[in-house]
Amino acid sequence: MSTIVSPSILAADFANLERDVKMLNDSDADWIHIDIMDGQFVPNISFGLPVMKAIHKHAKKPLDVHLMIETPDDYIQDFKDAGAEILTVHYEVCRHLHRTLQAIKAAGIKTGVALNPHTPVDLLQDVINDINRSQMEVGSMETKKHAIMYRIASLQESVGEMRNEFEKDYGTADVNIQDGIINYPENGEADKKD
Repeated sequence: MSTIVSPSILAADFANLERDVKMLNDSDADWIHIDIMDGQFVPNISFGLPVMKAIHKHAKKPLDVHLMIETPDDYIQDFKDAGAEILTVHYEVCRHLHRTLQAIKAAGIKTGVALNPHTPVDLLQDVINDINRSQMEVGSMETKKHAIMYRIASLQESVGEMRNEFEKDYGTADVNIQDGIINYPENGEADKKD
């Protein structure tokens, strides 16, 4: 399985969004990652459909959209219309995850499922055939280095086993462990990279 590079547009200079999207177009990045946050499921608010449409207008690479919102089912078609090619929803907010994934597929978008650190990766087994990619949120600023590294190692093992089983029957699957961390200063505290 090859590595996919999908930089988050949250790192862009919002006053120069068009310039930064064009920079990503000219880069070695494979996708452009867009984190949509509603201030409910996660405490932060990022941006919504109007900004995503503006990004799509200039993007030449697939938009990899990560919905950190309470009711993703209500917005599947809206995000499709705004240019999403990959739509990742959180297991924790989907009342009927299988139904949500089917709706995403029916809209012609690749599916993804994200898990918070406390959510066991085994919960994806019933829907693994419906997922094009999975994503794991790995921590926060308060998380210690050894706890993060242990969690990543155990997730990689579990996800690796599920990926092998899936690929044996259905072909390749994109799996990544993502979002945020992995900058460890001397004191062992993890710094979150936004």
